[in-house]
Amino acid sequence: MRDSADIAEAPPPGAADSSCHAKAAQEVLASLNTSLDGLGRDDVQARLRRYGPNALLGAKGRHPVIRFLLHFNNALIFFLMAGVVAAWALGHAVDAAVIVAVVLINAIVGFVQEGKAESALNAIRNMISPHANVLRDGQRSSVPVTELVPGDLVLLEAGDRVPADLRLVRARGLLIEEAILTGESVASEKHEEPVAADAALGDRSSMAYSGTIVAAGEGLALQLQV
Repeated sequence: MRDSADIAEAPPPGAADSSCHAKAAQEVLASLNTSLDGLGRDDVQARLRRYGPNALLGAKGRHPVIRFLLHFNNALIFFLMAGVVAAWALGHAVDAAVIVAVVLINAIVGFVQEGKAESALNAIRNMISPHANVLRDGQRSSVPVTELVPGDLVLLEAGDRVPADLRLVRARGLLIEEAILTGESVASEKHEEPVAADAALGDRSSMAYSGTIVAAGEGLALQLQV
């Protein structure tokens, strides 16, 4: 186990995440400067300072009126409104009304879509469990999900919601429901052995993804990134 002074020399945990499913578990452990005993307290604090909390940023809570008006702050809208003024001045009231209607419809559609996007982001944030069981200094403990750091070893058991994207280190009869990712109604069987680098998301059996549910079995998995 390397001490916290070595962390500054460690490669950023997201650098090789796209291929972690194809690497041996021990290789991934080594790349994140951790071991099967988990991180030490000093390591955790140093990484938390470096990488920040394990949390999605919340959607900006702007007032609905402000959000709606911002859809008019666009060069094309200014051009169309200039056309409205010109059409009205030339006596083409119908053309002016049509342009105004188009501008309003565009703003309303944009406003509704933005609201749905904010709701979707907040829904994703709510899918993440508030706490996770981790192995640190060889001891099991429960910590807030926001305090998970790259290199943490997360314990997975039936009924748990996976708190982050994880590379499995050990798996015993582990089944995870991944319908939110793959659409498959049958739980996916998981194991620690690497899979092909070009494997599809649903075939990456050495990975556990944030928001999915552990249906059966147990596992020990490595957090890759915040």
